[in-house]
Amino acid sequence: MNGLWNQISLAAAWLTEADHWEGDDGIPNRLAEHLTYSGLALLFAALAGLGLGLLVGHTGRGAFAVASLANLARAIPTFGLVVLVVTLVGIRVTPVVVALVALAVPPILVNTFEGVRGVDPDARDAARGMGMTGWEVLWRVEVPMALPLVLLGLRTAAIQVVATATVAAYPGLGGLGRYIVDGLSRQDYGMVIGGSVLVVAMALLVQVVFTALRRLIVSPGLLGRAPSS
Repeated sequence: MNGLWNQISLAAAWLTEADHWEGDDGIPNRLAEHLTYSGLALLFAALAGLGLGLLVGHTGRGAFAVASLANLARAIPTFGLVVLVVTLVGIRVTPVVVALVALAVPPILVNTFEGVRGVDPDARDAARGMGMTGWEVLWRVEVPMALPLVLLGLRTAAIQVVATATVAAYPGLGGLGRYIVDGLSRQDYGMVIGGSVLVVAMALLVQVVFTALRRLIVSPGLLGRAPSS
């Protein structure tokens, strides 16, 4: 118990130090860097995962390819991918974003695909009977009904990206992972724990944002039977 209290005390002392909130190495700047890496990766992953997931889920073609691609992406070690791309192109933001995109695409792709594919066939038939085109069926019937699973995929990807973006520090970039890497090298455990607390707090904030978004945009009739997100 004393050890836990000491760790909490170290983290609290480090987080409340005024110098740690100023300059290039300050928490606001490192937080902005972390959000930049995470935001870019989630944007690119959402464009790829949502687009492909909606297409395959709506048409029913390529389901096996989607599952294979998702499993392949899950098997790629994020840190190993960062090191590989850094070796090839040098220390830039690109390798970090590429690795995070590879991590984020599978949950978005699979949940979007499963959400659209799982829409009640009777709802599709009724929409077509009303004269809706395939495009209208997708956007006015399938997407609204698949939204709980789609948001679950986005939330899962966002949390994974925020937590894993700490790898940006290893090839010499910034972000909150800088505190963990630098703290370990300096044996400054207050910095290590403080940096970890910031990453966890950001992941929890992502959870809160997606929970609020789910309640805001998902039809109340779907909330009772939707997977928790």
